[in-house]
Amino acid sequence: MRILHISMECYPAAKFGGLGDVVGALPIYLNKMGIDTSVVMPFHHTKWLLQQQYREVFSGHVRLGRREVWFNILAVENANLGFPLYVVNIPGFFDRPGVYGPPEGGWYDDELQRNLLFQQAVLKWVVDMQWKPRVLHCHDHHTGLIPFMVKYCPEFSSLRNIATVFTIHNGAYHGAFGWDRVELMPYFYSEARGFLDWSNTICPLAAAIKCCWRLTTVSKGYLEELLYDSNGMEALINQELPKARGIVNGIDTNLWDPATDERIAHRYDGKNIADFKEKNKVKILDRFRIIPDLPIVTFIGRLVKEKGADLLPDTIRRCLANGLKVGFVVLGTGDKWLMDVFDRMRSEASGYFDVSLEYNESLAHQLYAGSDFLIMPSRVEPCGLNQMYACRYGTVPIVRSVGGLKDTIPDIGEKGGRGIRFNQFTVEDASMAVYRAAKLYENTEALNKLRQHIMAVDFSWERSAKDYQRLYEEVM
Repeated sequence: MRILHISMECYPAAKFGGLGDVVGALPIYLNKMGIDTSVVMPFHHTKWLLQQQYREVFSGHVRLGRREVWFNILAVENANLGFPLYVVNIPGFFDRPGVYGPPEGGWYDDELQRNLLFQQAVLKWVVDMQWKPRVLHCHDHHTGLIPFMVKYCPEFSSLRNIATVFTIHNGAYHGAFGWDRVELMPYFYSEARGFLDWSNTICPLAAAIKCCWRLTTVSKGYLEELLYDSNGMEALINQELPKARGIVNGIDTNLWDPATDERIAHRYDGKNIADFKEKNKVKILDRFRIIPDLPIVTFIGRLVKEKGADLLPDTIRRCLANGLKVGFVVLGTGDKWLMDVFDRMRSEASGYFDVSLEYNESLAHQLYAGSDFLIMPSRVEPCGLNQMYACRYGTVPIVRSVGGLKDTIPDIGEKGGRGIRFNQFTVEDASMAVYRAAKLYENTEALNKLRQHIMAVDFSWERSAKDYQRLYEEVM
């Protein structure tokens, strides 16, 4: 069994969100189970990728409209990732520091060309392989045309018997583009046009759902939500439901281990959780201007509407106006207008709010270790990993009851509760959840008991990797 994962992100090489974490962890556990698993991704010019050594394994050209674009495939050497990693080098398209946009915010305006080049380059390499993978596991719309291409593009017809698995990490993004740009596509059989079309556009997400051998989402709850709320694709998801599976993500418990994590100031000795939290909180206060002794509620992630980041400014203002003694910290980058709002709030709520507008993996680890609560007010959350990281470090999640958040974080009012949940995407519901967190913080005994409980929850990849193994065996 040979599996090739195809993704725009893979931790630690290049990560923007949870997709990178999943693709950087699942292959490790599949290989441990004896499943030969590799990853291929674009050669983004991130710090990590620029520091590696490479060996060329293939080179060729991809047609993009009237252009022929050169590329080569490089194997990353001596990285000790737990899986072979390959990068697609396409000069002029991926030699940039950000995955989807510049580090200072915003998005690249040639996403379509980049995605088309990457997918075709990977398939040209697979065509040339002597020992081909048995499964092409594609992730999100950036790779959504691959299940179509291997079935309906003549130059990739030799791959049509290779199984394709497509995972929706985020169904909010379809990657759709107009039929007036069809010339950018590789040549395909004219009778297959309907597999590409959705709402009179070429839609990679819809094409993948139609053409893949198996469809997965990153939690059972998210699959259920897509059946009635998938941006117009409800009928399609219901039609393809027999081949769909909801498999909740895991986390890499070796990487996210408070006892060994070198990115946090003070590691957990396995005995005193309160001491572990307090020492790491002091480290946070060295970086962020928050009044000492306040409970700290942190947001870590992309500053975009999908993550509910736009609900935070008014929620924070409401909490402070109501006299709640709570400190708020935000770490992330994303929509420029929202970054500007958070930047201004520094002076509006000095001592109660601070922000770091960047992607910073080490700082994220420290915030998980030192914060008291992690807030995730997501509009949509297919699985969510941050809530699992938070639990691992004794930080209580405050989550909206959607997707994987609902699957993984039962409310503390229920048996086996792991956090605080709220239902409606409103300032009222979110601020009430923060109020409940503040009350919990005042009850030291209950807080420490909850911390002990959530740190013991098993969120590892072993169970999920076995589910994927069964899925691969089905399609093979």
